[in-house]
Amino acid sequence: MSELNDDNLKEDELLDEEEFELNHSDKMVGVFSEPTTTFEKIAQMPAKTIDWIVPLLVFIVVLSLSTFIMQSNPEIKFSMMEKQLESIEKNFSEAVNSGRMTQEQADAQIETIRERMEEGGMAMLIPQIVGIVIFTFIVFFVISGFYFAVVKFGIKGEGPYSNAMVAYGLPFYIASVQVILQVIVAMLMGKMVTDLSITTFAGLDKTEILGFLLSKLDVFSIWFYVVVGIAFAKMFKSENTKKYVGTILGLWIGFSLLFYFLSTAIPFLSFLNQ
Repeated sequence: MSELNDDNLKEDELLDEEEFELNHSDKMVGVFSEPTTTFEKIAQMPAKTIDWIVPLLVFIVVLSLSTFIMQSNPEIKFSMMEKQLESIEKNFSEAVNSGRMTQEQADAQIETIRERMEEGGMAMLIPQIVGIVIFTFIVFFVISGFYFAVVKFGIKGEGPYSNAMVAYGLPFYIASVQVILQVIVAMLMGKMVTDLSITTFAGLDKTEILGFLLSKLDVFSIWFYVVVGIAFAKMFKSENTKKYVGTILGLWIGFSLLFYFLSTAIPFLSFLNQ
């Protein structure tokens, strides 16, 4: 009789565990609706690869499609080309001022680059998309590793690197929604859009300090990093969620400022402030 009771207890425990564990679609919805509760439940189980690789792949697909759509729109493509040329011209101006090339050489190279951009057309999409895939994965592993180091050794959180990958990866569903909305806004405004901040809607320049500061007032970017902070707090067994959210937001703003001043001081690094 006792053996039967033990078997029933084991079955009940298994059923409770199955009911407790969220499937991936529940986790995806939870990131938007109840991130705190969702990551608390996720943290009760070993980290799963599917929980970071699927949102990352979705983000890559959305970003690749957005690139294709924007390149297919002549007005947006022109604004993108002009923005790239503006950055290149700044680099060449620095080279001319330092005596590394003459103004005539700079003008000739700029004209050559412009012609190649105009002739390249859709053929340039393949290397761009390949670059998106490679760059996204590299950045993901580097940033999740950096956050892991900060949380593990700076805040003394408890958890493996796989937990950091899930904590940083699942919020990429928010980033995917942001990219979709950016494409819609870009089509409406007829220009390249890289965020949904005040800077974008006010037509300000990110290379100016006011434009840079207001570019951080982006609801989706703030939402993304707040959820990342919540995720790390729960995945690394902390009750002090505010400390983790503050740390992640602080790192975001801090590195953004660093990249801004680097791009201002060294024109060649202007891509850091995109």
